[in-house]
Amino acid sequence: VGLLRSADSISVLLTGESGTGKELLARAIHNGGARSEGPFVPVNCAAVPADLAESLFFGHVKGAFTGAETDRIGYFELAHGGTLFLDEIGEMPATIQPKLLRVLDDGCITPVGSNAEQVVAVRVIAATNANLEARIGAGAFRQDLYYRLARFKVHVPPLRERAEDKPLLAHHFLTLLATEMSIQPPDLSPAALEALQAYDFPGNVRELKNLMERALIESGGGEIVPEHLHFVSAPADTSDKRAPAADLNPEELPLNLDEAELFLTRRVLEQAGGNVAAAARMLGTNRNRIYRILARGDRGGQG
Repeated sequence: VGLLRSADSISVLLTGESGTGKELLARAIHNGGARSEGPFVPVNCAAVPADLAESLFFGHVKGAFTGAETDRIGYFELAHGGTLFLDEIGEMPATIQPKLLRVLDDGCITPVGSNAEQVVAVRVIAATNANLEARIGAGAFRQDLYYRLARFKVHVPPLRERAEDKPLLAHHFLTLLATEMSIQPPDLSPAALEALQAYDFPGNVRELKNLMERALIESGGGEIVPEHLHFVSAPADTSDKRAPAADLNPEELPLNLDEAELFLTRRVLEQAGGNVAAAARMLGTNRNRIYRILARGDRGGQG
């Protein structure tokens, strides 16, 4: 990140699951670089209508089309001197992709209805949770645009793979939210921190922020304890046990091996509160195998 901050003209592509904090990373790159005094303009490409994309990105002049009653500044001009963050870049309308590539190449935009080019100094950081290579193969994303955006590519791992980040992010969000509420940020009890570490956070950083917001409200500004943490699914068991053999009567198991495997998987998944990752750990396997076993059961109508 330090090198990216100094090389402030290089476009960056951030990849990773939804909610992993790609915008947070993009803001960190922006805030630590030479363009930090300039604007940071976030754009959700999935929400850009194809018929308005050119006007939204490059602006338009009065009378350019029906309803264009005044001049309009586009995203690139708004981000002049700073950073344009293109979230969900894989959903960028196909009609605008070649024009975006041209701006990245020559740094010039032409508002809709105008013949005058404008130079813009903008660093582009794009983010996606989609497989852009697959979208290229399907003809939905331009290969040349991909290579231009991915001059430097950073993969943002899911929160379940970043245990050391959980307490740091939790304290960050508590401080941020408490400041907005004009109160002192509360402490997290050791038990609350242990519960955070045990949870997989399928919704990643976004889920952690929502969790901290509710916990802050319920705690009334006091120390946050496990009772204030409302997880979407049950946190993983931190003990060293695997399958709950003590709770299972062997006589309940079907004689067919595939049926027995499905029966045990469903039983463990139920005890894990529906948390597939936790059930996989208890069984000493991985989530993909759990999904395959359950899918096989659905196909076979076993239950």
